[in-house]
Order: sequence, then structure tokens, then C-alpha cells
Amino acid sequence: MAGLRFETRAIHAGQSPDPSTGAISTPVYLTSTYVQDGPGGHKGYEYSRSGNPTRKALEENLASLEGGRFGFAFASGLGATATLLHTLSSGDHVVAGDDLYGGTYRIFERVFRQTGLDFAYADPRDPERIRAAIEPGKTRLVWVETPTNPLLKECDLARVAAICKQAGVLLAVDNTFMTPYYQRPLELGADLVVHSTTKYLNGHADVVGGAIVTSDAALAEKLAYFQNAIGAVPGPLDCFLVMRGTKTLALRMERHTANATRVAEWLERRAEVERVIYPGRGGMVTFVTRRGLDHAVRLLKAVSVFACAESLGGVESLIEHPASMTHASIPREVREQVGISDGLVRLSVGVEHVEDLIADLARAFSAADQQGPHLE
Repeated sequence: MAGLRFETRAIHAGQSPDPSTGAISTPVYLTSTYVQDGPGGHKGYEYSRSGNPTRKALEENLASLEGGRFGFAFASGLGATATLLHTLSSGDHVVAGDDLYGGTYRIFERVFRQTGLDFAYADPRDPERIRAAIEPGKTRLVWVETPTNPLLKECDLARVAAICKQAGVLLAVDNTFMTPYYQRPLELGADLVVHSTTKYLNGHADVVGGAIVTSDAALAEKLAYFQNAIGAVPGPLDCFLVMRGTKTLALRMERHTANATRVAEWLERRAEVERVIYPGRGGMVTFVTRRGLDHAVRLLKAVSVFACAESLGGVESLIEHPASMTHASIPREVREQVGISDGLVRLSVGVEHVEDLIADLARAFSAADQQGPHLE
């Protein structure tokens, strides 16, 4: 696949026609084990926790799209996160961005802190704050999202990568929001890229999965061991569904961006909206309603094309309230300190006709306004 462009690799990397039948789509190998000619006489596969041909095709596809050498698929994004954290040891220190997916914060604070890992948080918009949070001889990993979830803070990955290299610390980047179509962290100096493949890579809201990609052979060897030892691996049908999604990733991301740009511009003209946050790429838009929690809740109940639901990145447009949904596991004082207010609303703008999306939001705002006090 060397030399081929992104859109071509999305369709072909890791996926050759089946040699036995000529099938153009990668077969779904629904098997738990593989017949051997004798002890150790297998054909590359022994047991499907350790390896499966459908999973291998997905892992090669994702590695190619991220510009990495080694890909690893998992049963969920948090399965990928947990496996990576298990490669650390008790007493190790992790620096993370201060605005994170709620599930990531939960697994850091309520699961892995109990195993002896220590965590510190810094605003990823300022690389010097990340530098200051690194403890020489103790910090082993820096973890950032860019844009962050849900406040869409952006991080200068090249600068952070340089800081990590100087300190001898690994840099892992959650690239779920941007996808490799818009951002390839390994090319900017990151050591690891992590994904919830549930989101844009799959793109159809019908599978849960995760992935890690790296170009470091030593890291890959360790990850392969822990992936097999822990066993948080996806089934072959899930892998097939993610691969079906990556084939259209470029097309979908362009439409997500076009729609989200229009929606963000429309929101900026609404008197009820205090602030709109949109990084200019991708389908994620966050805004703050001037009237707080009650107005936000009424708005989410009034939509009909947008669906009030957690998750993101599918072809369907979703709307959610981070403080009571995706980020409810984060303590209120931490949410408020970061800026996740009760009036914050997150949109995952899908690929429907944009005029229908805007009309739906207009109806929802009108309904929410009529049910509450009028804006002065």
C-alpha cells in the first residue's frame, strides 16, 4: 500500500480478495480455534483470542490509515485504554489533559489509581503546563485528546511530542474525534494512537470497538503480549463492521465537516446561545445555552431529527448533555473547574441534509423557549 493515497488505502489496506473464493470482502472468520497438523503445526493461527484473520485485516487497515507499522484491535475504546495502562507498573505517573472523555477519567481515577498508578491533569492547550506536570523519573506516559471531549480544546501535538521525547516519556493520543483522515499523531511525534472505533471509524452506530496503533516495535511486542494475556479483543463480525466503515471514512468526514460548519454558524446567530465551540474540522460541535440546565434539558427533549443519545461519530446526528450523560461520572467540582457547565450541550453532527438539521434545531429552540422564561 506504500505510495497510495488515504482514500485508496481505506478501501484496500489489509484487505485482499479471498484466495480460496475470490470474495472481494474480507470473510468473517467465525471460529474460536484452528486445526493443526500436529503440535505447533498451525497455519499462523491457534486460538482467536490470540489472532483471527478478520481482526488481522482490520489491524493492518487501521495501522495503514494512521501511518503506523502495528495495529491492535480491542473490544472497546476503554478495552484499548485499559490494556495500554496495564503495560505500566505500580508507582508510575501519568499526565493527562484536563478535559477527557468521562469514561477515560473514570478508568484513570476509579480503576487504575487503585492499582498504584498516579495521575495528574494539565490544560493541553498549553504544552508548558504539560511539561510542568511531568515528574522526572516517575512519569511514564502523557495522554491527550485533541480536540478534547467535550470542550474541543486543541493541543499542539508536535510541541507536546518534543517535550515528551526530551523527558523520555511516551505520548499517547486519543484520535477518536479527528480520525486519521484529518490528523495523524504518529507523524507529529506521538508514540501511540488510541481510538474508540465505535465512533467515526465504524460510523454507523452498530458496533463497539477500540484500537491502538504504533510504529515502535518494542511497544508493539509488549502490546501484543498484553492484548492476548488480557483478552479484551473484538469478535470477527465487529472487526468486519469497522472495516466496512473505514472504506467510506473520507467521504463521511467531509460531509460531517460541511454540515457541522453550517450548524455552528447557525448556532452563533442564536440569542439563546452564549458560546459556540467548533475546531473547523470533523462533526463535533459544542455550545453553551445562556439559560442553563433547564433550557438545555428542554432542548434535548424537543429534537426529532437529532437523537438524544450518548456516543458520537455515526451517520445519525446526536445531541447530549455532558454534565448528566457522558461526563456524569466526573465529580461536579472537577467538571465546573474544567468548564463543563450545566448549560453545555454537545452535538455529533451527522450526514443528513444540513437544512433538515438546522430546521430541527430551530424547532427545538422554539419549543424550549416557549416552555421557559423569555430571554431578555
